[in-house]
Amino acid sequence: MDTLGLIHNPLTLSQYRFGTVQTSGPLSVIPIFGPDRQGEFVGPRSGLKLSQVKGYGNLELNNPAARGVAIVPLHMGYIQENAQNHCLCRSGFIAAGQKVMFDDACCVQQAQGGYLTEREQWFFVLPLALREAAFQRRRIQNYSKLWPSIRELCQQFHLEDRGHLEQIISRKRAYLNQYQSRFELLDGQIGAAFFLNHRLVGVEIAPTADYFCEVWMGLVCFCYGTSAMYLEQRTGWELTPKPLEGTSIIALKESLFERRTLYRQQLLEELQPLQKEEFRLMEEERFLDLELHSVDGKSFAGQVVVQQGELTYLSLFGRQAYLNHLN
Repeated sequence: MDTLGLIHNPLTLSQYRFGTVQTSGPLSVIPIFGPDRQGEFVGPRSGLKLSQVKGYGNLELNNPAARGVAIVPLHMGYIQENAQNHCLCRSGFIAAGQKVMFDDACCVQQAQGGYLTEREQWFFVLPLALREAAFQRRRIQNYSKLWPSIRELCQQFHLEDRGHLEQIISRKRAYLNQYQSRFELLDGQIGAAFFLNHRLVGVEIAPTADYFCEVWMGLVCFCYGTSAMYLEQRTGWELTPKPLEGTSIIALKESLFERRTLYRQQLLEELQPLQKEEFRLMEEERFLDLELHSVDGKSFAGQVVVQQGELTYLSLFGRQAYLNHLN
């Protein structure tokens, strides 16, 4: 791991465009549009396959495609019945036709025996509240390393005090799946900025629109949706919109347009601190002209892939201290 030191503004988003704000409850999403590198990369559902588990904490993924590099989504995991479910603590590259064993994966179901197999390929992305803990434990070989954090999250949801993530991901799946229908994935959308209670909590950018389509459910339902569900169900969060001003249909439409425009501007301003925050970049991996770096800042952390100096993949999430400050 090579430390490149503190670098200002490593996450330039100037080549991307931002769409119309979508809001449901405490969660808001701004769609992101930009360069689509179709043909160079494969998606995480169609191009990545779980091959096998060689003991707890070891997860092998396969890229069976004839061409196209697989960028493993940061913090993806697999859940199957009667198996010890696992997630990954880092991203990575898998060339076409190749397999990669991640020996620093972690179990997310403390008391369940059995190994994951190829029979099911349903994946999720770790809930936002667990991402910093997983990020800090990448490259550490200890399959039980995330259990304390999972237990703490389960306590917050008033669930059994166990390191069993399926208590949230599986048992709350019907509720979490609603976020996929509450928010519309748009044609050509290549990423999204996520907000909770009007504050930025994550930015996700994929190398292609097809890739983002495949990781969308894992992000909106299980990563950011879990925190939105917590706010809706456990904190007494309540939507209290102010009445629109105006006494005619035209006046009400103008008032609604003005409110939406101001809200979009408010959320876009939330992105500005990213351009000012100092991030420590650490090179994690290289493949041909692709570079995978970890980005570590005061309020946000994550991983980014750059290709010939251009941002190609980004998964950036709010650190726990920053998220706690928002509640």
